[in-house]
Amino acid sequence: MRFRTLVALCALFMAAPALAHQPNEPAHQLFAEGDLKLESGEVIRDFSISYVTHGTLNADKSNAVLMVTAIGGNHHRIDYLIGPGRALDPTKYFIICTDAIGNGLTTSPSTSKTQPRMQFPKFNIRDMVNSQQRLVTEKFGIKKLVTVIGASMGGMQALQWAVSYPDMMTSIVPIIPLGRTPAWTTGVLEMLRQSIMADPKFKDGTYAADAPPELGMRLWAGWLSGVITRTPGFQESLYPRSQDEVAFLKGVQDGGWKRMDAVDWIYQSWAYDAHNLGTSAGFNGDYHKALKAIKAKTLILAGTGDLLNPEYEATEAAQYISDVRYLSINAHRPMGHVSAGGITAPENEMQNREVGVFLDQVAKAK
Repeated sequence: MRFRTLVALCALFMAAPALAHQPNEPAHQLFAEGDLKLESGEVIRDFSISYVTHGTLNADKSNAVLMVTAIGGNHHRIDYLIGPGRALDPTKYFIICTDAIGNGLTTSPSTSKTQPRMQFPKFNIRDMVNSQQRLVTEKFGIKKLVTVIGASMGGMQALQWAVSYPDMMTSIVPIIPLGRTPAWTTGVLEMLRQSIMADPKFKDGTYAADAPPELGMRLWAGWLSGVITRTPGFQESLYPRSQDEVAFLKGVQDGGWKRMDAVDWIYQSWAYDAHNLGTSAGFNGDYHKALKAIKAKTLILAGTGDLLNPEYEATEAAQYISDVRYLSINAHRPMGHVSAGGITAPENEMQNREVGVFLDQVAKAK
């Protein structure tokens, strides 16, 4: 019984990013930005960014928090940190939860009418950040954020925000982040891309919406969500009988393969590959110089044993940021990348406590 329950819960978690809005949740909104010029010089035509908000923006617009999301995720990605009594409390903060380019809600290869699927231009992390900056300033008239917070690719965007717009936030909270993408991570992403593209139904990305490459996406879901984002020790603690892992993976695949369009994920993974703070304007490829330029008070939360975003990258980044606190989310039982998945009470409690204390200290230091 315990085993079946764990499989069901894990499958539900993997499907969670694709869940529709519930009646009690904030309304899903779009902000049209027109043609979005990318760093490459190309343009995403008729671009709109998707977002939801929690709480109320105060009169002087000084209580705004920006949440940025993970690869394959949406504005629900860190819901475990949002709510009354949690680190991101809507009674204190106005929380803007955004969707990244290519996640299927913000303009994406799967939704663009003028640049569909593989006709969509490649974008990068800075393009995501630039689109969010326009939302913050043009839609809400906010000049300075309390913090920018996100997990995984969200943590990467948070760091990029602090480099690209150093005076627009008081603090950042990158969770399981990368300041630059190492070869190992690109290798993982490339094999995931090949798993999708090897499916005959992929058809070079021209498949119909009602005929997706299911086999490739099942392999993608199993490898990404069932294997690489976890650690051997964490899986052994869940399934001492190794054969039970097979049923677990089937649950992950059944619950997860439909949660994102294949081409959308491939495009986001290319942006992930290209990430390097040092290639931001003015740094001439000098990664450490870019980190040293970060003015924002920084809290880095890393996943012990992370096999997707290796923790040594987060550790190195912390050595060059001037005002930083670095914490391992779960050193007592390394869970890896899924440390920031919102699936276990101890990790959620730790993150809520530490982020809450950090933001309180940021407020007192003003």
